[in-house]
Amino acid sequence: MTESPQVSGSIKAVTLYEVAKGVGAVLAALALWAWHSDVTDFISLANTAWVERFGTLFSVQVAALTQAAHQASQNWHIFTLIILGYASLRFIEAYGLWKDKTWAYWYSVLGYGIFIPVEVYYLIVRPFDWIKLGVLLLNVVVVIVVYKQMRRKGLL
Repeated sequence: MTESPQVSGSIKAVTLYEVAKGVGAVLAALALWAWHSDVTDFISLANTAWVERFGTLFSVQVAALTQAAHQASQNWHIFTLIILGYASLRFIEAYGLWKDKTWAYWYSVLGYGIFIPVEVYYLIVRPFDWIKLGVLLLNVVVVIVVYKQMRRKGLL
């Protein structure tokens, strides 16, 4: 019986983050599949409730979510497949990191790192957004964690 490789706690945290994103994506795909005909009505009710409760807080994000949900309800077959494909990529990455696979480290550091300049650009040219800043910081942390592990393993 082969023993499982030792994976650092920080890489396990990245792995669990990937699994959480994958599970969230699967749940979103299932919700879209089950309620695609009601998405527009649901989003309209949710927007009204949000504005009544929170006013314009996160109004940019709510508007973007509304637009995406409307498009998804019109093309729900395609969006469901795209979301499930995204979830599959998250699960594959999580598996590779958990099993300490070299390809997973490269996949992770490149996959997160490639979006950092785009996220910085959008923070600069668009109105400030705490969620975008949080995503940027989280992606930077993931890249640093994976990069450090790659250095320890002699992959760089």
